[in-house]
Amino acid sequence: MATTQSVIIKKLDGAFSPEHLEVINESASHNVPEGSESHFKVVLVSQNFEGQSAVKRHQSVYAVLAAELQSGVHALALHTYLPNEWKKYQSVPNSPNCLGGSKKP
Repeated sequence: MATTQSVIIKKLDGAFSPEHLEVINESASHNVPEGSESHFKVVLVSQNFEGQSAVKRHQSVYAVLAAELQSGVHALALHTYLPNEWKKYQSVPNSPNCLGGSKKP
């Protein structure tokens, strides 16, 4: 059986032909059972984002991963770039610490 992470990689690779793709399972940093695949950070660099705002880029990723978002993926931290944008940054910010869902800062 394929992992959720591998399915996400396959779908994003097929839909966006990325120059760079990272799909990081961050579930262990959250208040979920061990072995969960519910929280992911995605770094996606694709020429397909040409002319799209950040909102449109994220919407296109959500559309590709609609089934996963309906069946267990709780959170996606999306970092979407054009190749020339990625050359400037080459890294993404760390995800914030989990507050356990019901804990207040």
